Amino acid sequence: MKFFVLFAVLLIEQVRPLRQGNAVHTAYGEWAQYLQQKFDAGLYRQGVVAWVLAVAPLTLLVFAGEWLLSLVSAPLAWLFSIGVLYVTVGFRTFSNFFNEINSLLKYNEVPAAREQLRQWRNEDTSELDSNAVARVAIELGFMASHRNVFGPVAWFVVFGAAGALLYRLAAMLEEQWLARRTPESGVSSEFARFSARAFEIIDWVPARLTAATFAAVGNFQDAVDCWRSQASTWADQAQGIILASGAGALGVKLGGPLQEYGRVRYRPELGAGDAADADYLSSAVGLIWRALVMWMLLLAVITVAHSLG
Repeated sequence: MKFFVLFAVLLIEQVRPLRQGNAVHTAYGEWAQYLQQKFDAGLYRQGVVAWVLAVAPLTLLVFAGEWLLSLVSAPLAWLFSIGVLYVTVGFRTFSNFFNEINSLLKYNEVPAAREQLRQWRNEDTSELDSNAVARVAIELGFMASHRNVFGPVAWFVVFGAAGALLYRLAAMLEEQWLARRTPESGVSSEFARFSARAFEIIDWVPARLTAATFAAVGNFQDAVDCWRSQASTWADQAQGIILASGAGALGVKLGGPLQEYGRVRYRPELGAGDAADADYLSSAVGLIWRALVMWMLLLAVITVAHSLG
């Protein structure tokens, strides 16, 4: 019945989405910050202990709750899973930024699009032109769809609601403790290293599933070629795989240099084809939705096959 649970969650989320910065995610972010402040003295093992405390209790609680409810009543177990997935899986947590940037660029309102992108990525965007705004927005959209949808769904299909929660918590900790590590954040590199390694392991299969799905619903040959030849040039391997495959499937160039803070930040170029613009933003939305439909169809087939024995 995992298909029906996931389908219900996606419908509910379209009607009443959990936006970025919602109370549930904010509370967990504060808990993660508290653990970092209590345990971070610059040692690797402290990061291990803090990660386990941040992830294990909630994951085990959900696993036990889902299992116990399944013994009592299947509908109660489904409702419980729907509740957990509602706070772990979500298109609408990022799509409002994506859609707004798309609309603004189509009307050539570049300064407003820059501001939306700045709010989304929490980094300076004042020196980006319209093509750079579109390029970065597509990159963020691909990665957000993976971390907010495809990654947790992959773990949910195999391990249930606890699996989806495990993935989402690991992703949030990796982002908070490593991806956003700055001198002002106070997070030491050794403390954050385990969260990065743990998420790399947890995300190994989902990242490749997402990349393969982008290839299947887009330009397959270009996606595979870009995946093979370009993904390894990206600093984060999982990101490189997803972005290279997505760019190839879409027929657009991603990556490349960015003008930020008065200097150029060089990044490897990914993809093939034309430079990104507002039209490619719309195409990226279509690619992500086709990928989701493909996953739902496959899950529906598995559900029917299982019910038939």
